[in-house]
Amino acid sequence: MKTVRVREQWGTGKAAINSWLTLPSALTTEMVAQQGFDALTIDMQHGAIGYETALSMLQAIATTSATPLVRIPWLAPDMAMKMLDAGAWGIICPMINTPEEVEALVRYCHYPPAGERSFGPLRAETCYGADYLALANDYVLPIAMIETREALANLDRILQVPGLGGIYIGPYDLSYALGCQPAPDCYEQPVLDAIDHILARAQHYGVPAGMHCLSADYAVAMAQKGFQLVTAGSDSGWLQQGAKTAQCVLRQARLG
Repeated sequence: MKTVRVREQWGTGKAAINSWLTLPSALTTEMVAQQGFDALTIDMQHGAIGYETALSMLQAIATTSATPLVRIPWLAPDMAMKMLDAGAWGIICPMINTPEEVEALVRYCHYPPAGERSFGPLRAETCYGADYLALANDYVLPIAMIETREALANLDRILQVPGLGGIYIGPYDLSYALGCQPAPDCYEQPVLDAIDHILARAQHYGVPAGMHCLSADYAVAMAQKGFQLVTAGSDSGWLQQGAKTAQCVLRQARLG
């Protein structure tokens, strides 16, 4: 079966570098995937992406060794199972607040007897091999987003749920939850303290911790801090920044 690059990175003690995908396009996905990221996350919560497009994006990612992850819109078994069947190796679920919700996420991602995922890996078995069913429970990553006060209060219990594949900090919603205003890769002290606390508790329990970053520089800093999955930007962000940079050059030259 095809290796899961994120797990390989973790096995060697390295952070996995992730890119966020928000644009509903297999072509832009393929372009980003070819840049050598360890993982790419298809954002079905806030991105403009539906199932059929997500499927084509997963196929584009498969032209590389990057691990395909999907952020689903909410804790729902149908979406989690459908994206796993389509070939995702990990499900990132937003707004997880309790250990009971983590237990549900783990069940949705794992086949019996460990979980309740329904059998039907239409594309997953096709692209990963006939041994997919036997190995899927060991490879699929159920990843819970930590981004609320309730999640912080339940953090130790969340991190002790068997089968949890990792946690992922959503710093914008975490900022709102703590009464702060989020800014790109620049957070107020209560948020920074919470980020450090989440990372320390995850390390204590041996659970891989991920951090959402909007720039490569901030991703480097978070990896050096100890995060094992760091997002280094998004397709839409790079498109906007590239266009803005070009426009600034043109304006300065008085061409427009």
